[in-house]
Amino acid sequence: MSASYLNEQDQNRFYAVIMAGGGGTRLWPWSRKGQTKQMLRIVGERSMFQITIDRIRNLISTDNMMVITTADQAEKLEKQADEIAHENYILEPMPRGTASVVGMAAIQLLSRNKDAVMAILTADHYIRNVEYFRSLLETAFMEAEKGHLVTLGIEPTFPSTGMGYIEQGELIESEGGNPVHKVIRFCEKPDHDTAEAFLSSGNYSWNSGMFIWRADRILDEIKKDLPELYDKLIEIYPTIGTKAYDEKVSEIWPTIYPQTIDYGVMEKADDVVVLPAKGLGWNDIGSWESIYDVLDEDENGNIHINCRSLHLDSNGVLSCSENKDKMIITVGMKDVVVVETDKAVMVCPKKDTQRVKEIVQYLKDNGLELYL
Repeated sequence: MSASYLNEQDQNRFYAVIMAGGGGTRLWPWSRKGQTKQMLRIVGERSMFQITIDRIRNLISTDNMMVITTADQAEKLEKQADEIAHENYILEPMPRGTASVVGMAAIQLLSRNKDAVMAILTADHYIRNVEYFRSLLETAFMEAEKGHLVTLGIEPTFPSTGMGYIEQGELIESEGGNPVHKVIRFCEKPDHDTAEAFLSSGNYSWNSGMFIWRADRILDEIKKDLPELYDKLIEIYPTIGTKAYDEKVSEIWPTIYPQTIDYGVMEKADDVVVLPAKGLGWNDIGSWESIYDVLDEDENGNIHINCRSLHLDSNGVLSCSENKDKMIITVGMKDVVVVETDKAVMVCPKKDTQRVKEIVQYLKDNGLELYL
């Protein structure tokens, strides 16, 4: 179904909540404090945050786009997307997990529109097939209006041990032209043998972390499964739009126990459905290695981002710099990532790029905040 089928009433009650508060440290040293992954121009001339907005622009009004982020990131994000009103930014004083983020978004939307249907999206996903994504989102909105908790699944392309999985049950009727399945269960990140079994069965999707539901419906689930969080949200709710709001959030937020929406709610919830997406071209760009799946390589498998490069007798090299005039040269290298910034240089085998988290932890443990 095309976005043109949405009428004005749909536009008024459908909202996008874009989570844009993550640190993105797995792309260190390019992604760091003050310049996180969602702010970077990894694919083309638009940042990941801007691309997220572009992806849903023809489906959801910018008036109905909410951005949840931290105070130190909000100003820079607003400069990248001034079409989203300042009052549509919800500031999280400190990380308390995605359950609290979803709950905060839900009460904010209910204060505006008691019929609000919300899509939880993230600002750092890459999706190649944009029209298909919009079609899936339309179907998801329609299913959410029936009271289902909806998630978008991703067709597994290999036996990943780094992704959570969703087991699909029976096919149910869909109004949007895309298959919708009941969810049997959510599965934690599996070992390799289990991942192989999931892949071969054909009944599992990767958990994309994208969810669609009515705001009142998810708040009811939070009340059932995370009653302490619910009580704290209800304390905040009457202050929304008043001078007491900031003080109340500052008082309540540090007392919230961190929890994810997946573990805290979705694994226990009733009436959950999944739209398994085949051929979406989705990637969460979770490491330097994952960029090889997103960007085009030259004839020798080399990639360069925002720099000039020369690779002599080199294959599979990814070179990246903050300075577009910087020349990065390799000789006789294979499957290596080279990243240059004003504060640090990282050279790492492609297969070991997940170990960036060890570098970040080392810098934290040794008080080297300058490099974070």
